[in-house]
This record gives sequence, structure tokens and C-alpha cells, in this order.
Amino acid sequence: MNSLLKQIKERRTALQLKQHDMMLRVGMSRQQYQRLESRGNPRLDTLELVAKGLKSELLLIPQEKLNAVLAILADDAHINSEPSTRGLTKPNLTGKEQSSPLSDDPWQGLLGDNE
Repeated sequence: MNSLLKQIKERRTALQLKQHDMMLRVGMSRQQYQRLESRGNPRLDTLELVAKGLKSELLLIPQEKLNAVLAILADDAHINSEPSTRGLTKPNLTGKEQSSPLSDDPWQGLLGDNE
């Protein structure tokens, strides 16, 4: 349970929210939320409200898939932390790289056309 409560707190701080802000998002007093975050044993419906307030989802992840999910999340965090001004390169079907950003034309080169 401590891991889940830690994740809730980390998500709240990542969104730059204070415990008081959760009162409006979740519909519970700051004291109730503070108790939940520090040592609570929340009910499932309360966890669902908190997750929604934190723009998150509750998921059960099979233990054998946990490392794969964590790797995907870490990779996604790495991608999102890179500067967005850098253009992405993409291979066309001939294997040559094009230096235009994918956002310009994500379909370019998929059908073997050079233009």
C-alpha cells in the first residue's frame, strides 16, 4: 500500500498540485486527503476518484508484465523530456533517412514514393 500512496503523492507533485488543490478535484477535505496520502487505507471508489483527479488510471498489471510496462513508461518519460525542436529522422522504404520532421508528413515514404 505504501508504494501506491507514494505514487499518488509523486503524481500530485508532478502535476504541481497541493493537497488543498485535491479538495476541488476529488471532493474531500484537505485533511482527509492528507490522511489518505500519508497513512490511509482508501476504498477502491476513493482511489478511483483520486486517480481521476490526478488525470491517471488505476490498473492491475500482472507481475510477469511489470518490467515491460515499467520499461515502456521510462522510455516514454525519456522521449517526453527531450527537446521538441529537434527534427526526427525517419527511414523510407529504400532505407535512406530523411531529415524532415515526422510531423510534416508522417505518411511520406510509406508507399515507396520519393516525394
